[in-house]
Order: sequence, then C-alpha cells, then structure tokens
Amino acid sequence: MIIEIPGYKTLDLDYLVLDYNGTIAVDGLIPPAIKERLLLLGDSFKIYVLTADTHGTAAAMCDGLPLEIMTFPSGSAMDEKLRILSSLGAEHCIAIGNGRNDVPMCQAAALSIAVMGTEGAYGKLLSECDVCTTSIADALDLLMLPKRLVATLRG
Repeated sequence: MIIEIPGYKTLDLDYLVLDYNGTIAVDGLIPPAIKERLLLLGDSFKIYVLTADTHGTAAAMCDGLPLEIMTFPSGSAMDEKLRILSSLGAEHCIAIGNGRNDVPMCQAAALSIAVMGTEGAYGKLLSECDVCTTSIADALDLLMLPKRLVATLRG
C-alpha cells in the first residue's frame, strides 16, 4: 500500500506489525470485530503479531487469521520486537502497540500507531508514534480508510 501524505512523506507499506496484549487483545482475548478487521487487512499486508503471550492465548485466538505469530516468552520483548521489525525492513512497516516494550519498534517503523485502550498505554510511547488512537478498531480503520491518515498527518 502506498499512501502519499502531503507535507509529510510517502509511505510504501507491506507489513503490519502488531503487539498482542493491550493492543489487539484485552486480557488475552481478541474481540470478534478486531478479528474481522484483521481478516480484511490480510489482503493488503503481511501481518505479524509479536508477543510474550502473557496469558498464553495468542495461538488459539489467532487461529484462522491471516497472520504469523512470533513469541518470545523470555528475554527482552523490546529488543526482539525491534529485531523482527528491522529484519522485515522498518521502512515498509506499520507498527501498532501500547506498551513500553513497543517504543523501539514504533520509533523505527515507517508508520507507528499507539493504542490507548482498556489496558492503557505507556505514556512515553504516545510521543514516539505518528498517530495515537483510543482503540485498536480505530487504528486498524486508519489502514482501511487511509484518507483518515492523510487528514491526520498532512503538513
């Protein structure tokens, strides 16, 4: 997907990189409306879910969705998320997250979206992202309706 944002930049996006808990899932569960959006976005992006899988539900909740789950239950989630995003080519990635461990990947991504939903958001993440939303539904809708992004980010 190519999105031209006047006075900002042109985005050439291939990958959607998502945090799991607090971003697409609440208490380890993905709401049905979010699953529907992920199904639709699978036509436009290669989707990755990066998670320490705190609740142990990621595989079951993502079953049947057009995405790849990458887990790292031990070690630094922050470092792993950045490593994975960089290996994909950060300049072609959208990163969406809500936590402290999402900061480096959001700083590196071509487009980053912070979600401040039910589980809250790490305050310093908000200043590192291109866009902040109050729900994952709104964040994913920005990608399905890219003129919303243009309106928000244009110069």
